[in-house]
Amino acid sequence: MGWQNAASRMRGRVGASIFERVAGPEGPAHHEVIFAAGGERWFAEDRPIRRVHGDSSMFVGGISALLLQSLHPLAMAAVAGHSGYKSDPWGRLQRTSYFLAVTVFGRTADAQETIARVRSIHSRVTGVAPDGRPYAASDPHLLTWVHIAEADSFLRAHTQFGAEPLDQAGRDGYVADMARIGAELGVPDPPMTERELTERITAYRPELASTVEARAAARFLLLNPPLPVIARPPYGLLAAAAVSLLPAWARGPLRLPRRLPAAEAALIRPAGLAAVRGIRWATAARPTAGAG
Repeated sequence: MGWQNAASRMRGRVGASIFERVAGPEGPAHHEVIFAAGGERWFAEDRPIRRVHGDSSMFVGGISALLLQSLHPLAMAAVAGHSGYKSDPWGRLQRTSYFLAVTVFGRTADAQETIARVRSIHSRVTGVAPDGRPYAASDPHLLTWVHIAEADSFLRAHTQFGAEPLDQAGRDGYVADMARIGAELGVPDPPMTERELTERITAYRPELASTVEARAAARFLLLNPPLPVIARPPYGLLAAAAVSLLPAWARGPLRLPRRLPAAEAALIRPAGLAAVRGIRWATAARPTAGAG
């Protein structure tokens, strides 16, 4: 059928475009490494982390995680000073995408090699924040914040927008799976259940603050993403969905609209679901782990 062939071609083009953006020029080579046959893996095929990180809801969770992480002044200072998130945003996304995919889906040896490389980079990321406090990316306290902000955001996104949301046992299992990666990165005593994760996030709240750098990062992510005009409307849906995942207390410091549960349930969640489903449809034929 002509229309089916046209739809299939369109699906292929859109899926390839998404893969190229997320995986970058090294995407095909990385894909071969991640999905190479044989070899021990950290996580069996039935583990919750594979379901979460293999779902398109990660696009929403990733944006939400960056917003939440930015509220820690020292973590944000490290990002602003060393990550190149404005000068090379796609490069940062591609490196993060590979890290998430190889540690969850890849062979143990490749995951350990990637972890070692990241830890080496962290050891060189040091500086002084605008408020005069020194920071180091290898600081276990900062590593813990980055880890729990990611785990919380990815899990929230999957619960709201995932194709097959996890039950309570599955959510606890996801947190425990993430703890394996966090521990390898140097996170001491990472949370093992959803309740522990929530408690740990709450414990960090006194340290979180509104900073010029955090607000600038939010504007960049939400209002000025480095995207062609045609891609901005669907990205806007993903960004709005990401904001809807943030706890109410996290919005004010980033100068984001206050939470309106009824409006978000009626408008933003359905729009976010539509955007995530569109990505899932486009990438279904290509196993882009960690991104769709």
